[in-house]
Amino acid sequence: MSLITPDFGLLVWMTLIFGIVFFVLAKWGFPMITDSVQKRADRINESIQKAREAEERLRNLSSEQDALIEKARKEQAAILKEAAASRDALIEQAKVQARDEAAKILEQAQTRITAEKESALRDVRKEVALLSVAVAEKILRKDLNSDKGHDELIGKLVDEVSSSRDLNS
Repeated sequence: MSLITPDFGLLVWMTLIFGIVFFVLAKWGFPMITDSVQKRADRINESIQKAREAEERLRNLSSEQDALIEKARKEQAAILKEAAASRDALIEQAKVQARDEAAKILEQAQTRITAEKESALRDVRKEVALLSVAVAEKILRKDLNSDKGHDELIGKLVDEVSSSRDLNS
């Protein structure tokens, strides 16, 4: 038997065995192999689809996250703006209150000063009147010791009264 030229019987048996093996493989082997390959292809396609869906969800989450961050920034800006407005309002209110308090204190001080001034003027007038009366009393005692002093004083007073009436008229 030569390897290059096989016998006719060997060829028949090889062909028959190949046919049986091919039939068995075609009947049971290839369907299992194709089913396995198909299942694997389906799993791969399903995994690819899930990966695409996950990627799409990640993109949506990313856009949602960006929207939430933007919303949070806007809220932060609104809160800061509101806080600044409240601060300004409180400062303005405190200024107005301080001005009112200062005006009240100034008014009270002016009232006290006026009252003290009036009191001091009354005291000074009283003292001046008392001093004037005391001086006049001393002068009158000295001048009125004689009858001639009486006559001169009465004449002077009559002249002063008549001259003041002439000026007023």
